[in-house]
Amino acid sequence: MIIIRGKIISFTKYSHTKYILEKVRCAVNDTIEPYSDQVFHRFLSLLRFTRQHSRQMIAEQGIRPREFSVLRFLWESGPATVGQVQGYLHKSASTTSALVAQLEEANFVTRTRSLEDNRVVIVDLTPLGRDKAESTSLGGLPQLRRRLGKLPEERLVQISTVIEEIQQLMNDAGSE
Repeated sequence: MIIIRGKIISFTKYSHTKYILEKVRCAVNDTIEPYSDQVFHRFLSLLRFTRQHSRQMIAEQGIRPREFSVLRFLWESGPATVGQVQGYLHKSASTTSALVAQLEEANFVTRTRSLEDNRVVIVDLTPLGRDKAESTSLGGLPQLRRRLGKLPEERLVQISTVIEEIQQLMNDAGSE
């Protein structure tokens, strides 16, 4: 907590530098941005960051974040069924199949039928896919996923509650 011109500005351990600087700027300039606007701007910053990270990954690595997520999943867990990849991505079977087909076409993965059950397709990394998974730095949503897995359950419940509330605020059409 700091005091500027008699205004108390408090922060949590989860405050970010840009947010802190904006609050200090408002206090110094005697401007007051409604807290709802501050929250909305932080949400927009999050959306911008994910889009920017996606564009950067495509430009630098020639791969989309979702494709990279599949490569990292296979690199960390080993060969997997299309159903397991689908579960990891939280996407439909058709979306996952199309994604795996694109990765196969790019020579990042192979698809083979299971010897035990011909209906099951096994996805595995090629040497090129393994190199891409190892050499591409983790960031954006894949990094978020990993870091969320390390948080205590109490904090995850708080985050989940906030996300659910944001979704509800965005989906409540005609409730004003």
